[in-house]
Formats: sequence, C-alpha cells, structure tokens
Amino acid sequence: MDTKDILSFLPGLLGGVAIFLFGMNMLSEGLQKVAGEKLRNIISILTNNPIIGILVGTIVTAIIQSSSATTVMVIGFVSAGLMTLKQSIGVIIGANIGTTVTAWLVSIDIGELALPLAGIGFIIFFFVKSKKLKNIGQIVFSFGLLFVGLNIMSDMMAPLAKSQAVADIMLKVSNNRFLGLFIGTVFTAIIQSSSAAIAILQKLAIQTTVSGEPLITLGAALPILFGSNIGTTATALLASIGASTNAKRTAFTHTIFNVVGSLIFIWVLRPYEYIVTSIMGGAILPHQMDTAIAYSHSIFNILNAILFAPFIGLLAKLVMNMYKGKGEENEKALVYISDKVSSPAVALNLAMQEMLRMGRIVQKMITKTKIVILEQDESVIHEIDEMEDTVDMLQYEILNYLSKIISRNVLSEVESVRLTGYMRMVHDLERIGDHCDSSAMLGQSNIDNKVQYSENALAELKEVFEKIELVMSQTLVALENKDLELAKYVLSEENKMDDIEKTLRERHLERLKSGECNPNTAITFVELIHTMERMSDNCKNIAESVIDDLNHRLIGHYDSTGKALNYKILKY
Repeated sequence: MDTKDILSFLPGLLGGVAIFLFGMNMLSEGLQKVAGEKLRNIISILTNNPIIGILVGTIVTAIIQSSSATTVMVIGFVSAGLMTLKQSIGVIIGANIGTTVTAWLVSIDIGELALPLAGIGFIIFFFVKSKKLKNIGQIVFSFGLLFVGLNIMSDMMAPLAKSQAVADIMLKVSNNRFLGLFIGTVFTAIIQSSSAAIAILQKLAIQTTVSGEPLITLGAALPILFGSNIGTTATALLASIGASTNAKRTAFTHTIFNVVGSLIFIWVLRPYEYIVTSIMGGAILPHQMDTAIAYSHSIFNILNAILFAPFIGLLAKLVMNMYKGKGEENEKALVYISDKVSSPAVALNLAMQEMLRMGRIVQKMITKTKIVILEQDESVIHEIDEMEDTVDMLQYEILNYLSKIISRNVLSEVESVRLTGYMRMVHDLERIGDHCDSSAMLGQSNIDNKVQYSENALAELKEVFEKIELVMSQTLVALENKDLELAKYVLSEENKMDDIEKTLRERHLERLKSGECNPNTAITFVELIHTMERMSDNCKNIAESVIDDLNHRLIGHYDSTGKALNYKILKY
C-alpha cells in the first residue's frame, strides 16, 4: 500500500474521529445535565485533606467522562473563590484518574450494538418531551455514537496496518520514546481530548501487520499515552486566559503535574512496561492491546497521584512563588467573569461572585453618601461618581455574561429561575447605586447653597442611613448564603420603611411650621427619605429573588411573606 492509498483512508478515519469526539462531548454534556446540580454539592465537601480532593476529582470525572470539563470547572471554582489553590490540586490529580474510565469503555467491544443504541437514544432524545427522559436519551444516543466512531476508526485502520510505510513509522516511534511523547502531546493538544487520543491509540494498537505482529507494541504505545497526558493540559491553559491569578495558577499546576509525571515515567519506561505485561499475564496478544493500554493509563495516573499527593501543599507554594500575578486591586476590572462561559453551574457561580462584588461596591456608596449628607464632606462625591461608573460597567458585563449562558447552554428549571433572578438583582443593585449618586447630588446642592438640616433632622437621617446600611448588608449575606431567614428579615424591614418615610415626612413638616428647619432643606429632606425608601424596595426585590430561588430548591412554596410552607429539601 503506497502513500496515495494511505491518504485515501484518511477522510474516513477523520470522520470516525469526528463522530467519536461528537459522541464524547454529547455524553459529557448529557451526564452533566443529569448530575450537574449534584456536582456543586460533591465539590462542597472538599476540605484541605488532599485525599478527599483526589477522590472527589476521580468521582466527578468518572461521572461526566471528561477530565478537561472537570479541570475547567475547577478553574471556575478557584476563580470564583469557592476553592483554594491547594484544594484544586487534589481535584485535578483525581480528574486524571477518573478520565481513565473512558479507556476501559473503549476496550469493551459492543460491536453491532453501537447503531441500535444510537438509534434508540436518538428517538428518545429528539421525540420525547420529558426533560429527564431527553437527558437520558442524549446519554444513550451519544454513547452509541461514541462506539460508532470507534467502529469506523477500526475499519479504517485495518488496511493501514498492512502498509509498510505505516509499519516503518511505528518502528521509528518504538525506537525513540521521546518522539512518541512528542506525537502524543501535539496530537492531544490539537484535538483537545486525551480520551479521544488514547481511544485512537487503542484502536491502532489492536491492528496487526501482514506477518501477524502487533502494529504498535506496548513499549511504543506508552510514550504516546504519556504525551497525551501532557497535551490535555492545553485545554486548562486556554480556559485560564482572562481568569483570576489563582485560576491561572491552577492551570499551571495541572501542566506541571502532568509534565513532571510523564517525564518520570518515560525514564522508567522498560520497568513500567514489564509491570503492565506481568499484570496482563505475560505476552500481550494483539487483540489484548487495547486492554493493556487501559491498564497502563490507570496505573500511570494512580501511581502519579500517590507520588504527588504528599507534596500538594509544597506544589501550591511553589506555583504561587513562580507565578506572582498582577493582583486584582483594580475595582473597574472584572475579577470573576470573562468572555469564556463554562458549564451553567460554574458560570452562574462566577456571575454570583461578580454580582456580590458589585453589591459590596454599592454598599460602600451608601456609606460614602451618608458622609456627604450628614457631614457635608464633598471630597467623597468624586469617589461616589467613580464607584457609580464601576457599578454601571459591572451591570453591563454581568448581564452580557448571563445572556451568553442562555445562548450557549440548555438550562435546567432551577438554573433558569436562578439566572432570571440574577438579572433582576443586577438591575436592583445598579438602581441602588443610582439612588446613592442622586442623593450625593442633593448633598452637593446643600453644600453649594450653604444650608444644613436641624439637629433633629440630622438624627433622623442618620438613623435611616444606618437602617439602610444594615438592610443592604443583610441582603448581601442572604444572597451569598441563600439564607431564608435573612431574606424574610429584609422583607419585613422594607415594610417598616414605608411607615418610617411617612412619619419622618410629617415630622419634618412640623419642624418647618415651627421654624426649626430651614425652608430650603424641605425638598431635599423629603427627597432623601423617599430615595432611601426606594433603596429598601430594591433590597426587597433582591430578597424576593433569593426566596424564589430557594422555592425551586425545596419541595413546596412560600407565601407572600417568604414563609416556607414545606421545608423538605429536594434532592438533586
């Protein structure tokens, strides 16, 4: 078979790879839809114990069938401040173990069942209306597609195995372990999937030459396998672009771990090959090569994890010293979100963190506005203007990010409710910022006109400002912690603010009649009280969105006051 004949098989081979990758991506997406809401709960049990982190990474990756997806998710959690760098290292090590499950799936020959599985899954996925059944259909359909792709690859590779040119290339790889390492690294980095790269290697390895010998020996396959573990780190490095400093460190750690581990094993290649051969019971027959590679992949990652687990803390310190970062002190820069949108669960967490940051800036604006009004300090007005610009920018960027989540993902009901609530919350936070800005302008007017409120009026304003500061603080805590009781407290305080506004307006009119207050302050006082009542309205809206989110997390509903009618937790 000459070069021209080899090239004629290339389109078919690429088609098989494309179907396999499509099936893998669909399988991962379907599994994430079924288990996505549970993933955050699994991640939440993390402690500083690296063993638990490794177990969590292994379980999550085995569930969603993608170490890249797990790594990108971890980078998102680190960027969102939900996980420390040290915790993330354990999870990434575990992800490398969990991804070996795919190699074992590939070693199972389901042959003629591939197309029927794809057909059954297709019918369920495209024609059944139930969302849960559609997700299951997607999993079955993609699982079938995965094996259809594998079957095509096997069919295309069988004639290639008879080619002397291909045999010569395999011989070169067998004689040069670093060439194999390079090929595995580059190929995996290009296709962005170590699972696909190893699956292709497995299907190539079970082919035999004209003389009946394996096309590629285990000794030649191992360096390519090690290289695929290096190449898969490219996904994490790309995902960290535009992310926080710690997220970049996480991706960098993933690269260091896989590179160092692969280089260690490439130097002990022959002893490692002997270990795998012994486990397989001696000489490995050609049809056993895919199983031998699955063994090699699992043992490599398990031994690598055992080797690095005691040094996770040291590795975290090393990476922090190697990658200092530029800091995140600039309030006007986005900290948690970027142009990249990962899985809905992670993306919504990132949006939440950016939104909480926006809320804390608004909280500062309230305090600064109080200084302008009560102390007539106009020096902080410029700071309020700067913060208002930042809040406006954050509103635009967060809403844009939330829109991308909608356009690029199919959301569950819980995720849809949460996303809609976030959009309302961002609007309310921006409105509070606007109220602070307009209140500061009223304070500037008093300063320019050299008028001040009476002592009683100042005492009342001070009391209302402190109440708004407290309500705003509790609103953010309720939002961050999904705290039902605090959300109910915010609702009750807003009701009180309506009465306070009415009472203080009447008192101020009495002071004007008695000549206690300057008539020039009448309009600004009433306007300030009304503006702060509107701030409490915005806080109430945020609290209601928190309750609405909780309403979809629990079985049962809430009445208009936020009282839960049923507290039984819905397991998802």
